[in-house]
Amino acid sequence: MIPRLLRTVWHAAPLWRISLWLLIMVVSWLAFNPKPPAGATLGWDKLNHASAFAALAFCAARAHVGATGRIVAGLLAYGALIEVVQSMVPGRSGEVADLLADAVGLGAGLLLAQALGRLIQPR
Repeated sequence: MIPRLLRTVWHAAPLWRISLWLLIMVVSWLAFNPKPPAGATLGWDKLNHASAFAALAFCAARAHVGATGRIVAGLLAYGALIEVVQSMVPGRSGEVADLLADAVGLGAGLLLAQALGRLIQPR
């Protein structure tokens, strides 16, 4: 049985929107910083990208239920923007492989949100 609080939070779109914007700010700061903190890594750049975009996609899926196409398009555009900006930041580089890692994370985040949704709100 799923606790009532969990169901309430699951459906609290304003809370998820705030979380999404906070995540966007943190990811942007990490991505655009010429020297991000040494401890802000999972040990592999592609895993950093995938996990960041999984979190963004998960929050976006809860913040904007039913807007999967717009979420995918928006987050891929954001990932592309990051790579373009990074190509202009000293000490950073823009890579297509990073954008692919973003896309993998995006898919994982959406799938996780869908799977948890089935557990929390069974049909």
